[in-house]
Amino acid sequence: MDDNDELEYVEEDYYAFLNVPRNASQEEISAAYRTFSRMYHPDKHLDVENKGKAEEMFNRTKKAYEVLSDPHQRAIYDSLGNKGLQTEGWELIHRTRTPAEIREEYERLAREREERRMQQKTNPRGNITVNINATEIFSRYEDEYDDGSLFPAIEVSGMSMSQSIEAPLSRTDTATLSGNLQLQNGVGGGNFLLSGRRLINKGWFEVDCGAGSGPVLGLKGSRNLTNRVFLNGGTTVNFRQNAIIPGIAGTLAIQLDKHTVGYLTYNAGLQSSMTTTIEHNTDRYHCNASATLGIPHCYITASYTRKLVEQQLKLRVALKGGTFGFLAEYAAEKKGLQVQFHCRNGQLRRANR
Repeated sequence: MDDNDELEYVEEDYYAFLNVPRNASQEEISAAYRTFSRMYHPDKHLDVENKGKAEEMFNRTKKAYEVLSDPHQRAIYDSLGNKGLQTEGWELIHRTRTPAEIREEYERLAREREERRMQQKTNPRGNITVNINATEIFSRYEDEYDDGSLFPAIEVSGMSMSQSIEAPLSRTDTATLSGNLQLQNGVGGGNFLLSGRRLINKGWFEVDCGAGSGPVLGLKGSRNLTNRVFLNGGTTVNFRQNAIIPGIAGTLAIQLDKHTVGYLTYNAGLQSSMTTTIEHNTDRYHCNASATLGIPHCYITASYTRKLVEQQLKLRVALKGGTFGFLAEYAAEKKGLQVQFHCRNGQLRRANR
């Protein structure tokens, strides 16, 4: 039950409705149910108005009997009233409990429900990634200063952490606070960002401000042009110590069929590029192919992901080739744990995460 339901909810006394005392036996409750169910059965009333009222009373009689004839539900009702029966989680609770234990369990379930509601409102998301260089397991370096160790050298080459939380301000406005920290080969950095998003007709727009390598301001937006076509884009300005670095990005997307989407993306800034992507996604697999023309590199990529739903496992292979060389990757992901292996120009380089 949500807050509105609780405000509108009126407690019903099932004992009074069946006209039995609170210490009534199961036989007395069953006898009262038989009497009232025969009295209010809709088939006994031919008039449309009376038939509707009788059906309502018959359903209330049936509900009262279902609660009072079940010892577990009756114990909850006797201790907490009807609101206790509306609380999720009782089906997992042991059925032989005292009234004090039932009330204590109800309070625990109510706290859990409130925590779930807060999580749904704030939508907290976090991620931790650890990069592990395990190259020597597969291809050891030939180093003249090799100390002759029997064990391959495995090192943590990087780590990153990110966290975000949302705060709904109204039905159309949401504020988001996010941040991340990263460390790669001994060099660290990070940033935080405060965003405000408003839903508008057929789209949304967002204003960002934050700090990392200097203050950052941004403006983003999205709009559905038709049922199958949408456009989104944004611009950012990064104020650094000796320079102001602008950036702009935009994407035009077209729904080609039920499972296939095409994207045309343009980026301008320190690294400018134009990318065309075709993506096909189903319940069992996901694949995409893209071609990028840019500065400083041009390349093509292709990937295929197999979804093993029952095992909660994803298997992925990807190929990337261009002016920088060739890169192959295969990965496995299960419940937030992802392991990747990369091979560049035919030589295995690292395994990470």
